[in-house]
Amino acid sequence: MLTAFDAFVLGIVEGITEFLPISSTGHLVLASNLLNISQTEFTKSFDIAIQLGAILSVVVLYWKSIFLDYKVIQKILMAFIPTAVLGVIFYKIIKGFLLENDRVIVYSLLIGGIILILFELWHKEKESHVSEISQMSFKQAMLIGLFQSFAMIPGVSRSAATIIGGLILGIKRKTIVEFSFLLAAPTMFAATAFDLFKSGGSFTLPEFKTMLVGFFVSFIVAILAIKFLLSFIKNHTFILFGVYRIVLALVFIFFILK
Repeated sequence: MLTAFDAFVLGIVEGITEFLPISSTGHLVLASNLLNISQTEFTKSFDIAIQLGAILSVVVLYWKSIFLDYKVIQKILMAFIPTAVLGVIFYKIIKGFLLENDRVIVYSLLIGGIILILFELWHKEKESHVSEISQMSFKQAMLIGLFQSFAMIPGVSRSAATIIGGLILGIKRKTIVEFSFLLAAPTMFAATAFDLFKSGGSFTLPEFKTMLVGFFVSFIVAILAIKFLLSFIKNHTFILFGVYRIVLALVFIFFILK
């Protein structure tokens, strides 16, 4: 059974990892493994719902862009459409198979880490690259949404997929990082609402209270994580995160997975 302490720990894990290119879903599933939390319908929904807590931090920090900047709103919606369509199509596969497969998560972390390092060694940002979200084309926004869809595979990382996609498409690092934050809002809200619509009616009141603990903890921690990442990218690439992903994956492969 998921306790309030478990929810607190998982809320911290979610808040830290949601916006870093290291896969929050992968960390939540692996953390649940270490805490001996069995994967039930509630725990799977809990993992999705507390991501909404982290996403709320984006709404608080970027509410003007989300609600008042029409050009930015258009780009967010355009990027959201591919993930929404593919998410509905593959919902049963994602929740019924991929989220239960630790090996899929671990190897996604490993391969993603290698790709992140190789990409950063190859990528060179140019002065001509897009520096404002409002300057992005609708084609660029839609393609970023397609890149985000790869994150339906647990362990890939939604932020890593969107950021790498944006950099490939000629968008400056700070701009695509902020767009990744903003795109998370409709993406995770829709995922949570859809999942709760499918299974929320079966949850008890204590389970909803436990979910709220994780929700609020992830919200607070995510605000700090966003500010950290914006400061970090001023002088660093994502190679360090790639190395972390590889080390974490190898630890699980050699010492935990049987």
